[in-house]
Amino acid sequence: MAEKSGADILIEALLAQGVDTVFGYPGGAVLPIYDALFQHPKIRHVLVRHEAGAAHAAEGYARSTGKPGVVLVTSGPGATNAVTGIADAFMDSIPMICLTGQVATNLIGSDAFQEADTIGITRHCTKHNYLVKDPSELGAVVAEAFHIATQGRPGPVVIDIPKNVQVATAEFDRHGVNAAKRYAPAGEADFAAITQAVELLAKAKAPILYTGGGIINSGPDASAALRELAALSGAPVTSTLMGLGSFPASDQQWLGMLGMHGTYEANMAMNQCDVMLCLGARFDDRVTGRLDAFSPGSTKIHIDIDRSSINKTVRVDLPIVADVGKAIRQMITIWNSRKLQPQNLDEWWARIKGWRSVGSLNYPASQSEIMPQYAIERLYELTKDKAPIITTEVGQHQMWAAQHFHFDAPNKWLTSGGLGTMGYGLPAAIGAQMGNPDALVIDIAGEASIQMNIQEMGTASQYRLPVKVFILNNEWMGMVRQWQQLTYESRYSNSYSDSLPDFVALAEAYGWKGIRCDDPAKLDDAIAEMLAYDGPVMFDCRVSKEANCFPMIPSGAAHTEMILHSDEVSGTMDDEAKALV
Repeated sequence: MAEKSGADILIEALLAQGVDTVFGYPGGAVLPIYDALFQHPKIRHVLVRHEAGAAHAAEGYARSTGKPGVVLVTSGPGATNAVTGIADAFMDSIPMICLTGQVATNLIGSDAFQEADTIGITRHCTKHNYLVKDPSELGAVVAEAFHIATQGRPGPVVIDIPKNVQVATAEFDRHGVNAAKRYAPAGEADFAAITQAVELLAKAKAPILYTGGGIINSGPDASAALRELAALSGAPVTSTLMGLGSFPASDQQWLGMLGMHGTYEANMAMNQCDVMLCLGARFDDRVTGRLDAFSPGSTKIHIDIDRSSINKTVRVDLPIVADVGKAIRQMITIWNSRKLQPQNLDEWWARIKGWRSVGSLNYPASQSEIMPQYAIERLYELTKDKAPIITTEVGQHQMWAAQHFHFDAPNKWLTSGGLGTMGYGLPAAIGAQMGNPDALVIDIAGEASIQMNIQEMGTASQYRLPVKVFILNNEWMGMVRQWQQLTYESRYSNSYSDSLPDFVALAEAYGWKGIRCDDPAKLDDAIAEMLAYDGPVMFDCRVSKEANCFPMIPSGAAHTEMILHSDEVSGTMDDEAKALV
C-alpha cells in the first residue's frame, strides 16, 4: 500500500464513512487538511462565518437527515469557538464529529501560538475525544469516532489532530479499517422486564406515554412504533420539547408538549396518571417541576438507552435499558401475541377532556397589533402543506413555536433544548437546508437571539440557500423580560434592545429579501410573499411588545400550580424559586 499524508488519510476515512458535507472554517493548524479537501470534490465543504456557526449547522444537518454532522475547525480559538455547539450537541444527543487542528506534537504544552487544551476543554461535553499523535491511527480513530457518535445515545466526538500528524505519512487501507468494539451500547430490552411493562400498561386505568427526543434519535421506525403502541393501548401521548414530531400533533391522543410551557392537559395528566411509560426522555427539570410533587401516585416505567439517565432525577419502579425503538417493537409483539386489551379508559379521557376545555393555549386577540401566538398560527396554516423544517433560536418565540406550530413527523423540529443556546437557529437552518435542498426551511427567531450568529447570513448567500428567517420582533429579550416581570417586580435590567438593526436593510445588504409587517390584516399576504420568493428571506414581524408566554409552571412549582394567564401573576417569587430560574 502506498503511503499517504495524515490529511489524506483523514479525508479517505471520512469518505469511507459516507461523509458528503463538512462545515468549517480554515486556519493555520488545519491547512494540510484543507489542501487535501481541495483535491477531493466528493466532499462538499461549507464555509461558515464563525466556528460556532459550523457546529450548529452540523447539528441542523444531523437532526434533519439522521446522518452525523461533521465540523472542521482550526486550533485554539477555532476549537474554543466550536465548544458551545459541541456542548449543545452533547445535551441534546446529536451525532457530531468535530475535527480540530492542534499545534505540532512537540509544541503541545508550551503555550504555542493558537494552542488550547482542546481535549481538556471538551472532555465533559463530548461522548469521547481523541488526540491523534500517529497518522497510522487516523483511519481507525475516525471509524471508531463515528461508531461512538451514532450508536447508543448519540452525541459529539472530538478528534484533535496536530499539524505535524497531518503532514506525516503512513499506510492506509480504506477497506481494512473497522470500528473498534470497545463501545457496545444496549440493544433490545430484557424480555421479562419488557413483558412486565406491557402488563402494567394493559392494566392501567389512567396511563400516559411520556416521550422524548430518544424516539427521534432511534430512527423513523421508532416513531412509527410509538403510533402503533398508542393505538393498541389507547393511552394519551405527550412529549418533551425535543420529542415534538415523534407522535402526530393531529392525532386525537396527542395532549401537546408537557413541562414548564406545556399544555394544562399534558401536565395534569402526568400528575394524575396511574402508569407512566417514559420513552426516550430524561425527566428534565423543566419537565418535572417540583420533584416531591411530580406524579406522586403513578407507577413509573423508564425505557432509555442511556443507563446513567435512569434514576438520576426521578426514582422509577421499572427501569429498562434498551434502544427505545426496539423496546417499543418488543412491547407491540408481546401485546399482540397475548391478544391483550386495554382497560376501559373512558373515565380517564373524560377527565382529560375537562382539562382540555381550560384552553391553556388561548391568548388575547388583537386587531391593532400582531400577537406572537397568532403569527405562529398563521405561519403554520400557510406552510403545513409543505411539511417545512422548523428551526428556532431560544426564548419566548421558541416556546410559542413549540405550542402553536404542529408537527406530524419527526426530524422537522430543530431547537436547542438542554443547553438553550441563543444563536442556534440560523446556522441550524443552513445545515438543514444543505442536507435537504428541496425542503422549505424556516428559522423562527427573536430579534435578540438572531443577532448571536447573524453573520451566517453570508453563508446562506454564498451557497444560495433559500432559508427563511421569521423574526418575532418585540424589541425585548422576551424570556428574560418575562422572568424579570414575574420574579423581580418588573425591574427590567438590561433586557430591552435599545439599538436594533433595520432587519430589512440588513437583509438587502446580504443579498436577501427583507419583509416587514406590523398589521395583523396584512400578515397572511406578507407570509405568502416570503414563501413565494426563491431565495433567502428575513421577515421582521413586529409583534406585541409585552406578550408573555403562558401557560407556565413557575420554577420550583408543581404541575398542579400552573399559571394559565398573565392576570394570575402576583407578587415576587421567593428566593428558592429565583435560584431555579
